[in-house]
Amino acid sequence: MELTIITGMSGAGKSQAMGAFEDAGWFCVDNLPPGLLPAFADLVLLEGSRVERAAVVCDVRGGVWFKDLEPTLERVEAARGLRPRVVFLEASDDALITRFRETRRRHPLSPGGAVADGIARERDELADVRARADVVIDTTGLSIWDLRRRVAEALMSPDGRPRLHVQFVSFGYKHGMPRDADLVFDVRFLQNPHYEAGLRELTGIDEAVSAFVFADPGAAEFMARLEALIDFLLPAYAQEGKSSVVIGIGCTGGRHRSVAITERLARRYAGDFDVSTSHRHIAHASVAPGPAGP
Repeated sequence: MELTIITGMSGAGKSQAMGAFEDAGWFCVDNLPPGLLPAFADLVLLEGSRVERAAVVCDVRGGVWFKDLEPTLERVEAARGLRPRVVFLEASDDALITRFRETRRRHPLSPGGAVADGIARERDELADVRARADVVIDTTGLSIWDLRRRVAEALMSPDGRPRLHVQFVSFGYKHGMPRDADLVFDVRFLQNPHYEAGLRELTGIDEAVSAFVFADPGAAEFMARLEALIDFLLPAYAQEGKSSVVIGIGCTGGRHRSVAITERLARRYAGDFDVSTSHRHIAHASVAPGPAGP
């Protein structure tokens, strides 16, 4: 069982740090009063709880209870044999003031006064917690994605880091494009099985349709170029901290060409990423053939 306590300065990015843990499949709780940590530890340590990794945000929003954080951590370690790891996030005064100004939020320790006064008071109250922290991350100048990447690299074991989820989606242009797609590729230039009497009622999942699609003279070169682009993009997205990518493959009706290519791409990348497929329009009935065309 791994238990990580995320704490630090207000406005330093604790919510974004917790998001990195959530993306990696950790059980996360925001703004838990320190006094409830022993009960929380008992809960996740129960046999059958199936919680192997948990991350909890404890900060000055806990009010008077936050002062109990350090002794509570010691009690959890002594009584449960579980040593919580403490992650402390901070930033420069100027960066914190700018963030509060941009979000128009009040500082929790200075709700009716100057943000700078709240920051100074908070630094003083958190001095002991910072000294006890296992990891300190200065988020000054870090973007949201830089922070998530720093958290993943510094705090998570290799098997606990978020694995990029890649969803390959086939669709038919005549039914509408997927609005959630990050990348879209049009394969209507390939020969269309719809105009083959023996293939029309099948789908791109069927081997006969797949063989027909990839027998097109341009299919091999297209796949080589497409895979080269995806090979470049997916690791870059993962490095940037992106947790999921949706890649749309479109043909006219969404039953044949796009499905065949989506299935092949899913097999191609299944070993390197968390891959899934969705065939948006595969169930749409075929219509009688019209004039030959795309």
